[in-house]
Order: sequence, then structure tokens, then C-alpha cells
Amino acid sequence: MSLVGKKAPAFVADAVINGGEIVAQFSLEQYIGEKYVVFFFYPLDFTFVCPTEIIAFQKSIAEFEKRGAVVVGCSVDSKFSHWAWLNTAVEKGGIQGVKFPLVADLSKTIAINYGVLAGEYDMDDENNWVFNGAPVAFRGLFLIDKKGTIQHELVNSLDLGRSTAEAIRMLDALKHFEEFGEVCPANWQEGDDAMKPSSEGVAEYLASH
Repeated sequence: MSLVGKKAPAFVADAVINGGEIVAQFSLEQYIGEKYVVFFFYPLDFTFVCPTEIIAFQKSIAEFEKRGAVVVGCSVDSKFSHWAWLNTAVEKGGIQGVKFPLVADLSKTIAINYGVLAGEYDMDDENNWVFNGAPVAFRGLFLIDKKGTIQHELVNSLDLGRSTAEAIRMLDALKHFEEFGEVCPANWQEGDDAMKPSSEGVAEYLASH
């Protein structure tokens, strides 16, 4: 079930910030009223596609910041695994140099509440708990506005990496709508014409394009 239009599920968890500082009681609530949040899940530390995404977000961090947004990552790894990965050189498979927060969802409850856990718990015929699927998060991404409401979500399978450029585009579209009240058509980029949210506005836009 989509979370778009709903309040982002709240959580309090351990995280690693600033590339190596372990903190407890990390929450997205600290950003409400102040920042947009690009909150994304990835499957596991020390893997293959995941570091390419995380490093790509770090390389684009200035673009998010100048738009008033923070980037926060999350996986089912522990805070100690995050810390070790953040302190491993890129050429050795690490993500050293990444500064945005990485949340530790060791209990998998954050992934469950955001609907991105790639499997589910169940009971077998002998009443033993089993897990069906992969006990990691899909590549979910959630754009949360300053009121704490999810305005965009994207969920990829474990094998498909995401586009930081698309995340920035969606952030631009949200900011444009909030500022001007205009809706953004297909393939809209910052600086392009948008539309008035009416049948007349759509007709006017189509006629001019």
C-alpha cells in the first residue's frame, strides 16, 4: 500500500552521522518544519550496487542541500556495521567520505513500517517462526515534505540501482508546486513550463508544446 499523502512513519533508532559518529535516538522528526527529507533504504552494507548509490548521493549532496533537503540512508545492518563501512576506503569496497546519516534498522521494523522489507515473517506447520523472502530492504526512496508528509515514493528490486538525478528532479517539482501552485507535466525539469491544475491549463500547455 502506498504511503504517498500520509505522514512518514516515525522511528527512533541508532545511526551513524558525519561519516563516523555513532548516535542514539536518531529521528526524522528533527527535520519537520525545517527541511525536506530524501529517505532511502538499501539492502546491506559491504555489497555491490549499494555503495554506488550511496556514493552517488554523497556526490550530489550539495544539490540537495541548496534545495533545503537532507539525505538519510537506512538498512537492516547494525550501527557497528555502518561505522565499519564508513571507515573503509572506497578502493577497498567501503564508502569512506560519506557524511549523511545512515540509520541502523537491525530489528527491521522501520523497513516493515515503510513497506519495503523484501519478505515477511510467518509460522510454519510446527509453530516456528520462519522468514519468507529476503530479510533486507528493497531499494525504497521516500521524499518527505517539511510537514512530514510523504509526497513521492519509489521502490526498486534489489538488483536495480536508483537515479540521484531523478530524486533531485522530484524535489524540484515538489518545490515548484508548493511555490507556484502549478503542476509539473511529464519529464518536467526545473526551468520548464508547468501547468495550471485545470482542464484549461492542460489545453494551454499542450497547445504550446
